[in-house]
Amino acid sequence: MKLNQKTIREMAEDGERLDGRGLKEMRDVKVETDYINETSEGSALVEIGDTKVLVGLSVEIEEPYSDRPGKGTIVTNAELAPMARRDYESGPPQEDGVELARVVDRGIREAEAIDLEDLCMVEGEKVYTVFIDAHVLNDDGNLIDATSLAAMAALKSGYLPAYDEEAGELNRDEKWKDFDLQCEPVTVTGHKIGDTVMWDVTGEEEKALDARLTVAKKKDGNIVAMQKGETQPFTADEMSQIMSTADEKIQKFREILEAEVGE
Repeated sequence: MKLNQKTIREMAEDGERLDGRGLKEMRDVKVETDYINETSEGSALVEIGDTKVLVGLSVEIEEPYSDRPGKGTIVTNAELAPMARRDYESGPPQEDGVELARVVDRGIREAEAIDLEDLCMVEGEKVYTVFIDAHVLNDDGNLIDATSLAAMAALKSGYLPAYDEEAGELNRDEKWKDFDLQCEPVTVTGHKIGDTVMWDVTGEEEKALDARLTVAKKKDGNIVAMQKGETQPFTADEMSQIMSTADEKIQKFREILEAEVGE
């Protein structure tokens, strides 16, 4: 075990962290919407400490899937580029990137945040497909929370472009309407090192991580998605700790979203 990992685990046992934060204490969280206002239909840059994630939305007109002819589609992708962390590689999606995209997508999809029927233009022929593309600019831990928050900020501030019937294509210079979000799920993650539960881990802390639990909730408190990560189990008490603290973290994220994008 590397020295830093051993130190992190020993400090966690004593309720301490390398950067001096409390176990439940988050780093500073910043959200900036409309970060890409020329080439996307919505975007947001989120910073949690030194972790930086940019999410951009793009919209296309496509044929619907045959089993749901009256519904549009959302597609979530995540790019982990070498500039974000030294051990990331260029090329096809990596396992970490695939998992990140799936967890972010699940929170939005299972909450039915976007009314897919609202994305239908002509049943069986034309629907809007919304692409949620996450670009990790710097990975210093807690990517799931940062990316999920950026995705919701982009959707809250994004829009569907108008469709030019005569030209048979989207007019990206004209807005048809804002995304009509049915709800706004918020996602947070509790982490376990040894027998200690902590929040908003850094990149160094992630190297010593034993388990993580991601929870997505709607504003009414209903859980819409959960995802367990890493190899070690949680005890019933640890699960209880995470679920209890998750509400506090989710409320904080909601306040940040409302301050940046509004209700």
